Amino acid sequence: MYVCGGNIPQLEGERILLRRMRHEDALSLLECWSRKEVREHSGIPELDTLDHAVEMIQFLNALSETEDGLRWGIVDKRSDEWIGSCGYNMWQLEGAYRGEIGCELSSSYWGQGYMSEAIALLLQYGFKEMGLHRIEALVDPRNERAGRLFRAQLFQMEGRLRDYRHTTDGFHDVHIYSILHSDWLKTDKEISL
Repeated sequence: MYVCGGNIPQLEGERILLRRMRHEDALSLLECWSRKEVREHSGIPELDTLDHAVEMIQFLNALSETEDGLRWGIVDKRSDEWIGSCGYNMWQLEGAYRGEIGCELSSSYWGQGYMSEAIALLLQYGFKEMGLHRIEALVDPRNERAGRLFRAQLFQMEGRLRDYRHTTDGFHDVHIYSILHSDWLKTDKEISL
């Protein structure tokens, strides 16, 4: 059975690397999470200082040590620049073999296929290395861009969870998307890890 044990392995795609976040990524994280359009439908907190960004990186990395999550920085291989993050917000093996993914990308990289590449790497890692049977994504219904992203990766929208998330604006519904291992096998999107 999969145990993370604090290990955040590097995963490589055609244009991106998924890797453990570093202190040097703090300025890029601060800039990304300070943008209203990035935070608008995600529920991620606005960061006010570089110190808060460093603390967030430490927190996200520590999730892997307690088996509570697994978060990668998304790095553009050409520039070696941190452009977003993605990962498993949670996973449950015993009795379910499922995981929930989340992601955000700096808005200057939207619409260029970077997040599609990152999601493909997450799916492969989840199904092949973690032994998951089902991977889910919870999406704010107002976030049409994210809905299109997951549908393009062959996730199916299963329904609406009413008042599922609480933010500073109050309670919000989410759409639940999922992809099964058997669905993913049909995609022929395997990447050499």
